[in-house]
Amino acid sequence: MARAATTTDVFNAIAEPRRREIIGALVDGRERAVGDVVRIVRMPQPAVSKHLGVLRRVGVVTVVKRGQHRMYRLNAAELKPVHDWVKTFEKYWTHQISRIKERAEQRAAESIGQAHGAKPASGRHED
Repeated sequence: MARAATTTDVFNAIAEPRRREIIGALVDGRERAVGDVVRIVRMPQPAVSKHLGVLRRVGVVTVVKRGQHRMYRLNAAELKPVHDWVKTFEKYWTHQISRIKERAEQRAAESIGQAHGAKPASGRHED
């Protein structure tokens, strides 16, 4: 099956890692000229312009002309569909974090107990 064009929706547009870098360069909400973005992400100007064009077509960035410069700004509201979709998986991350926290607390308690002369609750060490 052919992949959808990068300009069809925000998901396809941000699938490209360099576009995500450009979004990161604009995350502070300030307007930036292409040259500023080029310096931040350390990519050639033609590539940055091409990626900004894709992001503009899906609405992730806006552009205004100021004199000879085109100024780009992040339109973060257009990333909300991505956020909403990813949020459905948050329960898996929170569950893992809770398990890691429980293990760390258990090991800390065992270490304190061993330091005070108590024996570990089990005869084996769990990972």
